[in-house]
Amino acid sequence: MAEDSQRNFRSVYYEKVGFRGVEEKKSLEILLKDDPLGILPPHHESHAQVMMCRKEQYTDVLHALKVIRFVSDSTPQVDVYLRMHQLESGKLPRSPSFPLEPEDEVFLAIAKAMEEMVEDNVDCYWLIRCFVNQLNNKFRDSLPQLPKAFEQYLNLEDSRLLNHMKMCSAVTKLPYDLWFQKCFAGCLPESSLQRVWDKVISGSCKILVFVAVEILLTFKIKVMALNNAEKITKFLENIPQDSSDAIVSKAIDLWHKHCGTPVHSM
Repeated sequence: MAEDSQRNFRSVYYEKVGFRGVEEKKSLEILLKDDPLGILPPHHESHAQVMMCRKEQYTDVLHALKVIRFVSDSTPQVDVYLRMHQLESGKLPRSPSFPLEPEDEVFLAIAKAMEEMVEDNVDCYWLIRCFVNQLNNKFRDSLPQLPKAFEQYLNLEDSRLLNHMKMCSAVTKLPYDLWFQKCFAGCLPESSLQRVWDKVISGSCKILVFVAVEILLTFKIKVMALNNAEKITKFLENIPQDSSDAIVSKAIDLWHKHCGTPVHSM
């Protein structure tokens, strides 16, 4: 908890002096050193040994999957990460041809985004695994509440926009899985996504709500011009990428506006 607070303190300090979304060090770039996800022990002198063990474990699990013919050298890397995670969590299906579960789709989306941020396969797998575990454990009770929070804050920011979406029966059909389960993986480009995930890793999944709200505010004119739920949802699933950095910056402003200067805002 102390480490989480210090990380968020750095974020708050830099944003107070005008550097929105900037941390002293980017969380995703230093996770293996600063490690808020519990990948490494607190004693840095142990890291080399632990990383060697992690690499050996990665190699052993990968070899096991090849022996049982779940993966091969031609298997896409994100699919390899998924099968490794399934095997280690006791959820490997009886056949590779079995359809994917919704949680597998979430894992793959996060894996594809993380793969763009992290070059080393071993590091990438452990970061994906721990990030997903954080979502499934730490935020397990919070994530289902985010759609309701989204509606609440959008109403405060622009009740007319919310009423329009209600009139179109769009509120219940918004891409909540993309926003809150996949944490905008596949929606925002890497540079913007890193800034959002910095906040999630630091302990606040509520930032996801304000990113979603700001997306609606940014594209208000477009959304107001659409008059059915399917068109609204389709647009929001494929928003223009050139506005994403500004959206995240404004979302962080909204986060501070409604939550003060949160140290550990869930």
